[in-house]
Amino acid sequence: MTTLVVRVLSRKEVIRMKAVHMIAFILLVVGGLNWGLIGLFNYNLVESLFGGMSGVVSIIYILVGLSAVYIGLTHMGDCKLCSKKK
Repeated sequence: MTTLVVRVLSRKEVIRMKAVHMIAFILLVVGGLNWGLIGLFNYNLVESLFGGMSGVVSIIYILVGLSAVYIGLTHMGDCKLCSKKK
C-alpha cells in the first residue's frame, strides 16, 4: 500500500516557484518569437543581439529548451483550462 504525503509549501517556496514559472514562460515566448522571425524573415534575433558571444547564444538556446520542457511537464497543473482540478 502506498501513502501519499502532501507537503504545504512555505511562502518563500511559492514565490520561488512562481518566479521559476515566469522565467520559463518568458524564455519560451522569446524562443517562439525567435523561431517565428527565423521562419518569416530568416532573421535570428538571439544571434543578432549576442552573435559575437557564441557561448552566450548557446546558453540562451539551452535555457529556452529547458523552459519548454519545464512548461510542458508542469502545464497541466498550472493551467486553469487544462487542469484536471474542477
